[in-house]
Amino acid sequence: MAARRRTARPPAGAPAPPFPEGTDISFYEGEFGRMRSRAVGRARPPLPEAVLVQGMGVSDYLLPALAALGRWTRAHLLELPGLAGSGEPPHELDVPEYGRCVAEWLRERCPSPVVLLGHSSGTQIAARAALDAPGVVALVLASPTVDPAARSLPRLLLRWRLDSRREPSGLSESHRPEWKRAGLRRMVHMARVHVADDLEESVTRLRVPLLVIRGSEDRISTAEWGRGLTTLVSDGTYTEVPGAHTFVWPAPDAWCGPVRDLAERTGHGSGPAGG
Repeated sequence: MAARRRTARPPAGAPAPPFPEGTDISFYEGEFGRMRSRAVGRARPPLPEAVLVQGMGVSDYLLPALAALGRWTRAHLLELPGLAGSGEPPHELDVPEYGRCVAEWLRERCPSPVVLLGHSSGTQIAARAALDAPGVVALVLASPTVDPAARSLPRLLLRWRLDSRREPSGLSESHRPEWKRAGLRRMVHMARVHVADDLEESVTRLRVPLLVIRGSEDRISTAEWGRGLTTLVSDGTYTEVPGAHTFVWPAPDAWCGPVRDLAERTGHGSGPAGG
């Protein structure tokens, strides 16, 4: 389907990070249903394009951070079947199936090379996808989940509540329409399949550079675990930025420096992602 252009606006009552003035919207009919993507910026070879995987049921909160990436490359925000602006899947998906969705979209719709990013639960999906999409030249895990110490629903919920006290006002308001679209049953299902997924297993199979970014006040992910993930690959970097788990909401530029440095270093390709 042909792309169309739409103006994105911040949700009512939210703070005012710089949302993109214009966003190219397109749809892809994949194995597990229709997927919406939103893109900003323009390609600047030899820099890779950036593809960002949405968080747990929500996508709009990443638009300001997408705009920041779009100032130096073509940047895409990819939404998963059953969530945000995408269509319904044939059944409830698990993390490997979500990863297959992203890998298929990358192979069919986005030219190589690509830096693949995930935020929060999107890190688990991005890591899976990076193993099956040969055009991925680097992987960014921002606020990775789920820390082994929180791999149960009660522990994850407790950490989420603790972290929410440190998040800026307006974030929950931006999430509510997309939470409603997903529905309680699907959100609970997603939490369960992400708790059951082992991010370390995916990371150990990577063959491309890895960047882990964590907010210094994050109460969902820990610094020790984030640093540990980078030791599982031959080329891993860990960095912290100010903020809580959703550090990109109040500071959309926060990840641009580390991600652009990675993109410039890997822009000429570095071989297949998986092994």
